Amino acid sequence: MALLNKYRKIQEDLGIIGHSEQIRELVELIISIAPTNISVLITGESGTGKEIFAKAIHQLSPRRDKPLISVNCGAIPEGLLESELFGHERGAFTGAVAAKKGYFELADKGTILLDEIGEMTLQTQVKLLRVLESGEFMRVGSGELKKVDVRIIAATNRDLAQMVQQKHFRKDLYYRLKAVAMHLPPLRERREDIRPMLDKFVEDICRSENIQFAGFTEEAWEVILAYPWPGNVRELRNFAETVVVLSRGQIADAQFVREQLSHYEEPPEVQTMLPMPMGKTLEEAERELIYKALVSLGLDIKEMKSLLMQFMDRFNGGVGEGLVYSPVDPANNDSTIKPLDEMEREMIEKALDKFRGNRRKVARALNISERTLYRKIKEYGLTD
Repeated sequence: MALLNKYRKIQEDLGIIGHSEQIRELVELIISIAPTNISVLITGESGTGKEIFAKAIHQLSPRRDKPLISVNCGAIPEGLLESELFGHERGAFTGAVAAKKGYFELADKGTILLDEIGEMTLQTQVKLLRVLESGEFMRVGSGELKKVDVRIIAATNRDLAQMVQQKHFRKDLYYRLKAVAMHLPPLRERREDIRPMLDKFVEDICRSENIQFAGFTEEAWEVILAYPWPGNVRELRNFAETVVVLSRGQIADAQFVREQLSHYEEPPEVQTMLPMPMGKTLEEAERELIYKALVSLGLDIKEMKSLLMQFMDRFNGGVGEGLVYSPVDPANNDSTIKPLDEMEREMIEKALDKFRGNRRKVARALNISERTLYRKIKEYGLTD
């Protein structure tokens, strides 16, 4: 128990929030590796807090009194990254009016976090590998070797192992970086951490902005805990800021929470379930479900009725239960009759327009998967 309390105190001091087993194991790993100089590779989806864990490693290391410099490799233009990392001499390139130290020199005796390292070019990867192995590098435009003592922590949301197979990332650098690998699980895989994290974010925002917040109803918490949080911790923090400001001191109920979650998806057990057609091909079933979703698109009643009658004519021999139906003789070449694929294309176009290209919302409105929607968009050559 004493050891557990010690870990919790360290975790609190590091600013890492969570009660899940995954977080506890990560904190234990940080405590083990922080005193060393070994390089660390932190992986995880965007927004999982990779920089927080990198800071925690630095904070517990003997380098804590030296700089921790964070570099987003994906935010620096390709042609400038090498100069930013290793510095340059005066006249090395157009605009280099004076010599400049790079991030490695500035981080000497400290730690450098290379965030989004998967965006680094192969040429720059070669020079980074040299720094890892010998601590040596050269400024751009210089032939003089410089030496630094820097601990390297790399972070990425990409699959570097796959990039190695595709020859987009150097194998030797990959294995050199992942001397210790830490994977941060997404929030949806550690839902027990959501409530304490949100409580902490709300508390911090109320204190810093001097705003009162009445909290969430239990129904609102159910929505919050069921939401997949695709943006992870970053999205959760933004959500906290939004609800604190917009609730205006009132308690946040489930409907209010749903309105703030722009990508809200109800869990499967509470979704409106449409009848699944049986005895049909996958293509026919997909189309039938699209037609059943017409109501949610808010189409004109006349247009919707026409489309539904044509659909029933195609699949049920012209007998539509509950519909007033008048068979149309194909020989009359009635202009209202259109091929099924054309009608399907029109409905997808209308949905894309209605939801302003938000494919998640379009797929949900049509009650088809996003993968199916992507295939249909590609099949029909649609742009959104």
